[in-house]
Amino acid sequence: MIVLDNDVQKIIVQHAVDTYPDECCGFLYGNEDSNGRRIISLARVVKNAKDGDKGRRFEISPQDYIAAEKYAEEQQLELLGVYHSHPDHPAIPSEHDRAAAQPFFSYLIISVNNKEPGAIRSWRLNDDGQFDEENNHLITM
Repeated sequence: MIVLDNDVQKIIVQHAVDTYPDECCGFLYGNEDSNGRRIISLARVVKNAKDGDKGRRFEISPQDYIAAEKYAEEQQLELLGVYHSHPDHPAIPSEHDRAAAQPFFSYLIISVNNKEPGAIRSWRLNDDGQFDEENNHLITM
């Protein structure tokens, strides 16, 4: 289960709308409690480093991943995942998303249609390397 701070949701929604029709991306930070709930308390925007069609793909540079891990350690937070937008497409991971995904991370996707924010859904890889939706919903606090 993902618990998403209201301020985090606002950051993600605004970033997705501002970058439309391109995909946005960023990191999700927080802590996982003893019940396995992921409490997302911070989202940090990152540049979409993808060359070419940013409207259909996003890429995070290795340098940005290294910086994100360092930031998490400095802030005593866990780097729990990545968010990105799907302009004019549903908040369902693509095959490209699955192929690039890492175990453990939550992958939060926001749909944006004609600059209007839509559904926000979160996904994690299962043991078979396929995405499962995280409890079918997000809880905001």
